[in-house]
Amino acid sequence: MSDQPEQGTPAPEPGAEQELRGVDLARRALEEARAAAKASGKSVGQGRASPRRNLRAGGRRRSGWSGARPDERDPQTLGRLTGSIAKNRGWSTKVAEGMVLGRWSSVVGDDIASHATPMTLKDGVLSIAAESTAWATQLRMLQAQILAKINAAVGQGVVTSVRISGPAAPSWRKGERHVKGRGPRDTYG
Repeated sequence: MSDQPEQGTPAPEPGAEQELRGVDLARRALEEARAAAKASGKSVGQGRASPRRNLRAGGRRRSGWSGARPDERDPQTLGRLTGSIAKNRGWSTKVAEGMVLGRWSSVVGDDIASHATPMTLKDGVLSIAAESTAWATQLRMLQAQILAKINAAVGQGVVTSVRISGPAAPSWRKGERHVKGRGPRDTYG
């Protein structure tokens, strides 16, 4: 074998470029890009720049990946999603009112919840029914602490005041017709 070209193919001239193909063409393009970047002061092919540096420099964050820190594109808990939906649609006050009635024992504590039941929440006034008159009296003394616990659990302004009532006494008014007076009394003597 000789370094002589075959008959019929012209010999390459010493200063002429050969036609590049495949990998050689890619290498050549990469070298040209590196040279152009070096001339402009940037580095090419040295790895991806940190998204944190780009954010400090005023660049936008890439939309294809979120990185190591929490992002709005990461999976969210169901509670956080429902909270954001309620906030966006204006249901926050209704959800907070439902939390007072639905999570009563976790809002005020097990001791109070075992002796008192929330009945209604209307216009910021929470009606509570106590199981006995003694507990109704005790809850009236604790009214400020109960209101503070509710506001801490569900937010300010959901419950503005508390109305506490004892157990309902039996009614002696039975039927359509009744006689005015003191009600039942001892008639045996």
